[in-house]
Amino acid sequence: MPRIILDMPEKFSFSTTIPVRITDINYGGHLGNDALLSILHEARIQYLQSIGCSELDAYGAGLIMADAAITYKGEGFQGDVLRVELTAGELTTRGFALFYRVSCRRDETDIFIAEARTGMLCFNYETRKVIVLPDQLREKLTV
Repeated sequence: MPRIILDMPEKFSFSTTIPVRITDINYGGHLGNDALLSILHEARIQYLQSIGCSELDAYGAGLIMADAAITYKGEGFQGDVLRVELTAGELTTRGFALFYRVSCRRDETDIFIAEARTGMLCFNYETRKVIVLPDQLREKLTV
């Protein structure tokens, strides 16, 4: 089976830190894949807040995740403080992609943990339908 290869941007417009909790650790003794997706969700929420919106109100649109891809580059452990960098790209008439780069500093060494991409669609939660990407959101995503 071929590995997923993500075409990642060179620059990221947002960065946050998120600690790895003991509940994020799986039976292998490292950061679990389910926990990493939750950490990406937290970073996404913080990014959206930084541009003045939320997943339920992104300048008149809700947001719903259409797809997610993660490639793992290293292990995360309890006590690590992850640096999650995030930026938007691939804007379409109805959605966009968010790109994530996850790393940490451990023993004075930078450790690359993962990179990811989530496809986001604009969604009306009342009608349960995909809608057009609002112009104001488009402007905020391209800054």
